Amino acid sequence: MSRLVSILAGLLFGVGLTLSDMVNPQRVLAFLDVAGAWDPSLAIVMASALLPAALAWQVRRRRERPWLADRFHVPVSRKVDRSLLAGAALFGGGWGLIGLCPGPALADLAIQPRPAAMFVAALLGGMGLHRVIHSRAR
Repeated sequence: MSRLVSILAGLLFGVGLTLSDMVNPQRVLAFLDVAGAWDPSLAIVMASALLPAALAWQVRRRRERPWLADRFHVPVSRKVDRSLLAGAALFGGGWGLIGLCPGPALADLAIQPRPAAMFVAALLGGMGLHRVIHSRAR
């Protein structure tokens, strides 16, 4: 049952990303181009996501565990370290360079499979490289 709910939630998220046009790299790049031809429309999309997120956090606060899992999977560390900053810089830099981030890229596989597949392949390669590097560091 939890897998079905996960799949449905992922599909709903993908539909939301598609309807809001966050899967369009040109729209994202126009949003990030604050010194040029800035397109603020994605700010409305991001702001409208705050209400359901706030409601979800309120529900989470009142429950000891989720309905379909044994615990909530939320970050426990509040430490800002070099690894976090490097990851944030890579994420932001990559998003700013090509206008895609992981969620929209996965949704974009259904719309523009070829460029999205290249991004997803690079994403999976980076995740694998990270896993190899961190497994050796331990």
